[in-house]
Amino acid sequence: MHDLKLTRRSALLGTGLAAGALAMSPFAARAQEWPSRLLKIYVGFPPGGSPDVAARLIANKLSPILKQSVIIEQAVGGGGIIASAAVAKAPPDGYTMVMLTGAHGGTAATRKSLPYDPLKDFDFLTMVVAYPMIMVVPVDSPIKTLRDVIEQEKKSPGSISYASNAPGSIHHLLGEWINIEAGTSMVAVPYRGASQSLVDLLGGRVNVMIDTATTTIEPIRAGKVRAIAISSPGRYPLTPDIPTIGETLPGVEAMSWLGLATAPGTPKEITDRLGKELREVLQDAEVKERFTQLAGVSKATTADEMRAQIAKEIDRWNRIVDQKKIERQ
Repeated sequence: MHDLKLTRRSALLGTGLAAGALAMSPFAARAQEWPSRLLKIYVGFPPGGSPDVAARLIANKLSPILKQSVIIEQAVGGGGIIASAAVAKAPPDGYTMVMLTGAHGGTAATRKSLPYDPLKDFDFLTMVVAYPMIMVVPVDSPIKTLRDVIEQEKKSPGSISYASNAPGSIHHLLGEWINIEAGTSMVAVPYRGASQSLVDLLGGRVNVMIDTATTTIEPIRAGKVRAIAISSPGRYPLTPDIPTIGETLPGVEAMSWLGLATAPGTPKEITDRLGKELREVLQDAEVKERFTQLAGVSKATTADEMRAQIAKEIDRWNRIVDQKKIERQ
């Protein structure tokens, strides 16, 4: 009788396990079969820019690993918001990714509302590349250092103007952070792109330009502009002769970046695999060399590390926006 009860209990347990396995099988099969069709990487900025270049480079390397085509979907507009929104609302199947930029945190801090939550509505995969911002002046400028900027501003508040990207960009917010820490009143002059801001810098219509290393490195190398400070935490390995902002204003440091994310709720088996394969791509010698040419350094992270960094940046930019009373759009 005892054996009969045990057998019956074992049979019921076995039936339960079998039912559980059947219930899980579509999910398990989907993860195991993935990917079975092409993948897309959404890019929210024009062709030729660093997000687009990095996305295409990664797509070309990822495709043979996954044995599927990986294509670029251009969704330009809103400083990356359109592309981000498309992926935040995409099916959670791992076939759609977005190339996020360092603007992700700044946009979250300077917008009254967004069509997505900047943290909850993405399954982060990995950072891709990181690069600092550089403050540059014309080669014939009397400004030689960041200290010169601060001293002139102390003597004549508002006398220094700096070219930056759109209001709320990292370029703009970094300039305002410098104003806070230095007690200065540099005036931000927004531009839609680096080409016109460089023209106005060289033409004397603005005194300083704050832009990414990916944009400023060529004018620096060509001798058109002179770097006075860089925003990296320490001396940047690709430009070790440029002093950091932190050497003058301790604690002021910010790295821009590119990173990949997919739709929220994507099965963990898929995001784990995607993250693993992407980190493998980022170790590729050709990828690292191309990033170096763009004045960036390859930066592979875990999903949790990426999420933590973005959360930290959103908090930081929110504090600066509040302190400087920057109007949220």
